[in-house]
Amino acid sequence: MTLVVAPGVEWLRMPLPFALDHINLWLLEDDDGWTAVDTGIALDNVRDAWKSALRQRRLLRQIVTHFHPDHLGLAAWLEAETGAPLLMTLGEYTVAQLIAHQVPPYDIESMLGFFRLHGLDEERIAALARRGNAYRRGVPAIPATYQRLIDGDVLKIGSCSWRVIVGHGHAPEHASLYCDELRVLISGDMLLPRISTNVSAFSASPECDALGLFLKSIASLKTLPGDTLVLPSHGRPFRGLHARVDELVAHHAARCDDLIKACSQPRSAAELLPVLFPREISDAHQTMFAMGEAIAHITHLEQARRIERATENGVTRFINIHSE
Repeated sequence: MTLVVAPGVEWLRMPLPFALDHINLWLLEDDDGWTAVDTGIALDNVRDAWKSALRQRRLLRQIVTHFHPDHLGLAAWLEAETGAPLLMTLGEYTVAQLIAHQVPPYDIESMLGFFRLHGLDEERIAALARRGNAYRRGVPAIPATYQRLIDGDVLKIGSCSWRVIVGHGHAPEHASLYCDELRVLISGDMLLPRISTNVSAFSASPECDALGLFLKSIASLKTLPGDTLVLPSHGRPFRGLHARVDELVAHHAARCDDLIKACSQPRSAAELLPVLFPREISDAHQTMFAMGEAIAHITHLEQARRIERATENGVTRFINIHSE
Protein backbone atom coordinates (compact mmCIF):
# COMPACT_ATOMS: atom_id res chain seq x y z
CA MET A 1 0.00 0.00 0.00
CA THR A 2 1.31 3.45 -0.92
CA LEU A 3 0.38 6.93 0.29
CA VAL A 4 0.47 10.08 -1.87
CA VAL A 5 2.57 12.75 -0.12
CA ALA A 6 2.92 15.25 -3.01
CA PRO A 7 1.74 15.37 -6.63
CA GLY A 8 3.32 12.38 -8.36
CA VAL A 9 5.14 11.26 -5.19
CA GLU A 10 4.06 8.14 -3.29
CA TRP A 11 5.35 6.79 0.03
CA LEU A 12 6.08 3.08 0.42
CA ARG A 13 7.22 1.78 3.84
CA MET A 14 9.20 -1.48 4.07
CA PRO A 15 10.20 -3.56 7.14
CA LEU A 16 13.74 -3.90 8.53
CA PRO A 17 15.05 -6.63 10.88
CA PHE A 18 16.74 -4.16 13.24
CA ALA A 19 15.84 -1.93 16.17
CA LEU A 20 15.15 0.67 13.48
CA ASP A 21 12.34 -1.42 12.04
CA HIS A 22 11.38 0.35 8.80
CA ILE A 23 12.64 2.24 5.78
CA ASN A 24 10.70 4.69 3.64
CA LEU A 25 10.92 4.22 -0.10
CA TRP A 26 9.53 6.65 -2.67
CA LEU A 27 7.83 6.17 -6.03
CA LEU A 28 7.97 9.10 -8.46
CA GLU A 29 5.49 9.21 -11.32
CA ASP A 30 7.29 9.30 -14.66
CA ASP A 31 6.09 9.83 -18.24
CA ASP A 32 5.06 6.24 -18.89
CA GLY A 33 5.90 4.53 -15.59
CA TRP A 34 7.57 5.10 -12.23
CA THR A 35 10.98 5.80 -10.75
CA ALA A 36 11.83 4.22 -7.37
CA VAL A 37 14.05 5.89 -4.80
CA ASP A 38 15.78 3.17 -2.74
CA THR A 39 14.91 -0.51 -2.72
CA GLY A 40 14.79 -1.99 0.78
CA ILE A 41 16.82 -4.85 2.22
CA ALA A 42 16.91 -8.34 0.70
CA LEU A 43 14.14 -10.12 2.61
CA ASP A 44 11.29 -12.22 1.24
CA ASN A 45 8.59 -10.02 2.79
CA VAL A 46 10.17 -6.94 1.17
CA ARG A 47 10.17 -8.69 -2.21
CA ASP A 48 6.51 -9.57 -1.70
CA ALA A 49 5.69 -5.96 -0.85
CA TRP A 50 7.43 -4.81 -4.04
CA LYS A 51 5.48 -7.32 -6.13
CA SER A 52 2.26 -5.93 -4.70
CA ALA A 53 3.31 -2.30 -5.26
CA LEU A 54 4.37 -2.98 -8.85
CA ARG A 55 1.35 -5.06 -9.81
CA GLN A 56 -0.14 -2.18 -11.79
CA ARG A 57 3.01 -0.11 -12.26
CA ARG A 58 5.87 -0.16 -14.73
CA LEU A 59 9.22 0.54 -13.05
CA LEU A 60 11.49 2.52 -15.37
CA ARG A 61 14.53 3.13 -13.18
CA GLN A 62 15.72 2.99 -9.58
CA ILE A 63 17.70 5.67 -7.81
CA VAL A 64 19.63 4.51 -4.75
CA THR A 65 20.72 7.19 -2.29
CA HIS A 66 23.63 5.21 -0.81
CA PHE A 67 25.22 1.79 -0.36
CA HIS A 68 23.66 0.63 2.92
CA PRO A 69 21.70 -2.65 2.67
CA ASP A 70 18.31 -1.16 3.46
CA HIS A 71 18.74 1.17 0.47
CA LEU A 72 20.59 -0.98 -2.10
CA GLY A 73 19.62 -4.49 -1.02
CA LEU A 74 17.07 -5.35 -3.72
CA ALA A 75 18.45 -3.29 -6.61
CA ALA A 76 19.74 -6.32 -8.54
CA TRP A 77 16.50 -8.23 -7.94
CA LEU A 78 14.38 -5.27 -9.10
CA GLU A 79 16.53 -4.91 -12.20
CA ALA A 80 16.06 -8.59 -13.00
CA GLU A 81 12.31 -8.42 -12.36
CA THR A 82 11.56 -5.17 -14.18
CA GLY A 83 14.57 -4.19 -16.29
CA ALA A 84 14.85 -0.91 -14.36
CA PRO A 85 18.50 0.27 -14.36
CA LEU A 86 20.31 1.52 -11.26
CA LEU A 87 21.27 5.19 -10.81
CA MET A 88 23.82 5.88 -8.06
CA THR A 89 26.90 7.96 -7.28
CA LEU A 90 30.34 6.55 -8.01
CA GLY A 91 31.41 6.59 -4.36
CA GLU A 92 28.39 4.61 -3.20
CA TYR A 93 28.54 2.04 -5.99
CA THR A 94 32.27 1.51 -5.50
CA VAL A 95 32.10 1.08 -1.73
CA ALA A 96 29.19 -1.33 -2.11
CA GLN A 97 31.31 -3.52 -4.39
CA LEU A 98 34.36 -3.32 -2.12
CA ILE A 99 32.44 -4.35 0.99
CA ALA A 100 30.39 -7.01 -0.76
CA HIS A 101 33.59 -8.62 -2.10
CA GLN A 102 35.56 -8.00 1.12
CA VAL A 103 38.38 -6.08 -0.51
CA PRO A 104 40.82 -4.78 2.15
CA PRO A 105 40.61 -2.36 3.88
CA TYR A 106 36.83 -2.67 3.43
CA ASP A 107 36.78 -6.18 4.88
CA ILE A 108 35.78 -7.49 8.28
CA GLU A 109 39.35 -8.11 9.47
CA SER A 110 40.30 -4.49 8.77
CA MET A 111 37.24 -3.28 10.69
CA LEU A 112 38.08 -5.53 13.65
CA GLY A 113 41.66 -4.31 13.70
CA PHE A 114 40.43 -0.70 13.62
CA PHE A 115 38.07 -1.30 16.54
CA ARG A 116 40.73 -3.22 18.49
CA LEU A 117 43.10 -0.25 18.09
CA HIS A 118 40.38 1.91 19.61
CA GLY A 119 39.99 -0.31 22.65
CA LEU A 120 37.13 -2.68 21.87
CA ASP A 121 37.37 -5.81 24.02
CA GLU A 122 37.94 -9.26 22.56
CA GLU A 123 34.49 -10.54 23.53
CA ARG A 124 32.78 -7.93 21.40
CA ILE A 125 35.41 -8.30 18.67
CA ALA A 126 34.55 -12.01 18.53
CA ALA A 127 30.81 -11.25 18.34
CA LEU A 128 31.44 -8.97 15.37
CA ALA A 129 33.59 -11.63 13.71
CA ARG A 130 30.82 -14.21 14.09
CA ARG A 131 28.47 -12.03 12.05
CA GLY A 132 30.54 -12.75 8.98
CA ASN A 133 29.75 -10.71 5.89
CA ALA A 134 26.39 -9.38 7.08
CA TYR A 135 26.47 -6.82 4.28
CA ARG A 136 26.33 -9.58 1.68
CA ARG A 137 23.22 -11.04 3.31
CA GLY A 138 21.47 -7.71 3.04
CA VAL A 139 22.79 -7.08 -0.48
CA PRO A 140 23.12 -10.53 -2.08
CA ALA A 141 23.80 -9.06 -5.53
CA ILE A 142 24.67 -5.68 -7.02
CA PRO A 143 23.77 -4.67 -10.58
CA ALA A 144 26.73 -5.19 -12.91
CA THR A 145 26.34 -1.69 -14.36
CA TYR A 146 24.91 1.61 -13.18
CA GLN A 147 24.26 5.16 -14.37
CA ARG A 148 26.41 7.60 -12.45
CA LEU A 149 24.87 10.46 -10.50
CA ILE A 150 26.93 13.59 -9.85
CA ASP A 151 26.22 16.48 -7.51
CA GLY A 152 24.13 19.07 -9.34
CA ASP A 153 22.70 16.66 -11.91
CA VAL A 154 19.07 17.41 -12.79
CA LEU A 155 16.85 14.41 -13.50
CA LYS A 156 13.64 14.92 -15.46
CA ILE A 157 11.06 12.61 -13.88
CA GLY A 158 7.58 13.10 -15.33
CA SER A 159 6.72 16.79 -15.26
CA CYS A 160 9.23 17.57 -12.48
CA SER A 161 12.95 18.24 -12.30
CA TRP A 162 14.90 16.69 -9.41
CA ARG A 163 18.35 18.02 -8.51
CA VAL A 164 20.96 15.68 -7.05
CA ILE A 165 22.48 16.96 -3.79
CA VAL A 166 25.50 14.94 -2.68
CA GLY A 167 26.22 14.85 1.04
CA HIS A 168 28.99 13.25 3.08
CA GLY A 169 29.62 11.81 6.52
CA HIS A 170 26.87 9.20 6.73
CA ALA A 171 28.12 7.60 3.51
CA PRO A 172 30.80 8.51 0.95
CA GLU A 173 28.61 10.27 -1.66
CA HIS A 174 25.02 10.12 -0.44
CA ALA A 175 22.55 11.42 -3.05
CA SER A 176 19.51 13.37 -1.92
CA LEU A 177 16.98 14.71 -4.43
CA TYR A 178 15.31 18.13 -4.44
CA CYS A 179 12.37 19.26 -6.57
CA ASP A 180 11.86 23.02 -6.57
CA GLU A 181 8.45 22.83 -8.30
CA LEU A 182 7.10 20.66 -5.48
CA ARG A 183 9.30 22.09 -2.69
CA VAL A 184 10.15 18.48 -1.79
CA LEU A 185 13.48 17.07 -0.57
CA ILE A 186 14.00 13.30 -0.57
CA SER A 187 16.68 13.43 2.10
CA GLY A 188 17.57 9.75 2.42
CA ASP A 189 19.52 9.31 5.65
CA MET A 190 21.11 12.77 5.63
CA LEU A 191 18.23 14.42 7.47
CA LEU A 192 15.92 12.45 9.76
CA PRO A 193 13.08 13.92 11.85
CA ARG A 194 13.62 12.35 15.29
CA ILE A 195 16.92 10.49 15.44
CA SER A 196 20.43 11.52 14.49
CA THR A 197 21.90 9.86 11.43
CA ASN A 198 24.75 7.50 12.20
CA VAL A 199 28.07 9.15 11.35
CA SER A 200 30.87 6.60 11.40
CA ALA A 201 34.62 6.40 10.90
CA PHE A 202 35.95 3.58 8.72
CA SER A 203 39.19 1.61 8.68
CA ALA A 204 39.76 2.57 5.03
CA SER A 205 40.08 6.28 5.92
CA PRO A 206 40.89 6.45 9.64
CA GLU A 207 41.84 10.14 9.62
CA CYS A 208 38.73 11.31 7.77
CA ASP A 209 36.64 13.83 9.71
CA ALA A 210 33.29 12.21 8.92
CA LEU A 211 31.42 14.29 11.47
CA GLY A 212 32.81 17.54 10.08
CA LEU A 213 31.76 16.48 6.58
CA PHE A 214 28.28 15.60 7.81
CA LEU A 215 27.79 18.92 9.61
CA LYS A 216 28.95 20.83 6.54
CA SER A 217 26.61 18.81 4.32
CA ILE A 218 23.49 19.38 6.39
CA ALA A 219 24.32 23.07 6.83
CA SER A 220 24.28 23.41 3.04
CA LEU A 221 20.68 22.15 3.02
CA LYS A 222 19.64 25.41 4.69
CA THR A 223 19.92 27.05 1.27
CA LEU A 224 16.64 25.26 0.43
CA PRO A 225 13.33 26.95 1.28
CA GLY A 226 12.33 26.69 4.93
CA ASP A 227 8.90 25.27 4.07
CA THR A 228 10.36 22.36 2.09
CA LEU A 229 8.61 19.04 2.69
CA VAL A 230 11.34 16.61 3.77
CA LEU A 231 10.88 12.94 2.90
CA PRO A 232 13.33 11.00 5.10
CA SER A 233 14.32 7.34 4.91
CA HIS A 234 13.20 6.72 8.50
CA GLY A 235 10.40 8.37 10.45
CA ARG A 236 7.64 10.53 9.05
CA PRO A 237 7.76 13.29 6.41
CA PHE A 238 8.16 16.69 8.02
CA ARG A 239 8.54 20.42 7.48
CA GLY A 240 10.95 22.66 9.36
CA LEU A 241 14.17 21.79 7.55
CA HIS A 242 16.16 24.74 8.92
CA ALA A 243 15.15 24.12 12.51
CA ARG A 244 15.98 20.41 12.20
CA VAL A 245 19.47 21.19 10.88
CA ASP A 246 20.02 23.53 13.83
CA GLU A 247 18.86 20.81 16.24
CA LEU A 248 21.30 18.31 14.79
CA VAL A 249 24.21 20.74 14.91
CA ALA A 250 23.42 21.47 18.56
CA HIS A 251 23.04 17.77 19.31
CA HIS A 252 26.50 16.91 17.99
CA ALA A 253 28.05 19.93 19.71
CA ALA A 254 26.62 18.72 23.03
CA ARG A 255 27.96 15.21 22.42
CA CYS A 256 31.39 16.64 21.69
CA ASP A 257 31.28 18.66 24.92
CA ASP A 258 30.41 15.50 26.86
CA LEU A 259 33.37 13.70 25.30
CA ILE A 260 35.74 16.56 26.14
CA LYS A 261 34.70 16.33 29.81
CA ALA A 262 35.09 12.55 29.80
CA CYS A 263 38.59 12.88 28.38
CA SER A 264 39.95 14.61 31.47
CA GLN A 265 41.78 11.27 31.74
CA PRO A 266 42.91 9.22 28.71
CA ARG A 267 39.97 7.33 27.21
CA SER A 268 39.65 5.03 24.21
CA ALA A 269 36.67 5.11 21.89
CA ALA A 270 35.38 1.90 23.47
CA GLU A 271 35.67 3.43 26.94
CA LEU A 272 33.69 6.44 25.71
CA LEU A 273 30.73 4.40 24.41
CA PRO A 274 28.69 4.93 27.64
CA VAL A 275 29.13 8.69 27.24
CA LEU A 276 27.55 8.68 23.79
CA PHE A 277 25.16 5.78 24.35
CA PRO A 278 23.87 5.62 27.95
CA ARG A 279 21.49 2.80 26.95
CA GLU A 280 22.72 -0.76 26.72
CA ILE A 281 24.30 -1.74 23.41
CA SER A 282 22.71 -5.14 23.07
CA ASP A 283 24.10 -6.73 19.92
CA ALA A 284 27.01 -6.76 17.48
CA HIS A 285 25.10 -4.74 14.88
CA GLN A 286 24.66 -1.87 17.34
CA THR A 287 28.27 -2.22 18.55
CA MET A 288 29.53 -1.71 15.00
CA PHE A 289 27.59 1.52 14.55
CA ALA A 290 28.38 2.76 18.07
CA MET A 291 32.13 2.25 17.66
CA GLY A 292 32.11 3.92 14.25
CA GLU A 293 30.27 6.91 15.68
CA ALA A 294 32.49 7.21 18.75
CA ILE A 295 35.64 7.19 16.61
CA ALA A 296 34.10 9.76 14.25
CA HIS A 297 33.43 12.14 17.14
CA ILE A 298 36.85 11.86 18.73
CA THR A 299 38.53 12.23 15.32
CA HIS A 300 36.52 15.41 14.80
CA LEU A 301 37.66 16.73 18.18
CA GLU A 302 41.26 15.76 17.54
CA GLN A 303 41.32 17.59 14.22
CA ALA A 304 39.79 20.62 15.96
CA ARG A 305 42.77 20.41 18.38
CA ARG A 306 40.54 19.92 21.40
CA ILE A 307 41.95 16.50 22.30
CA GLU A 308 45.11 14.60 21.48
CA ARG A 309 45.90 10.93 21.11
CA ALA A 310 48.46 8.57 22.51
CA THR A 311 48.86 4.89 21.60
CA GLU A 312 50.22 2.51 24.20
CA ASN A 313 50.20 -1.29 24.18
CA GLY A 314 48.29 -1.29 20.92
CA VAL A 315 45.38 0.87 22.17
CA THR A 316 44.76 4.50 21.23
CA ARG A 317 43.38 6.81 23.89
CA PHE A 318 42.49 10.50 23.83
CA ILE A 319 42.85 13.23 26.45
CA ASN A 320 41.60 16.81 26.69
CA ILE A 321 44.50 19.04 25.69
CA HIS A 322 43.58 21.50 28.42
CA SER A 323 43.42 18.92 31.23
CA GLU A 324 45.78 19.61 34.07
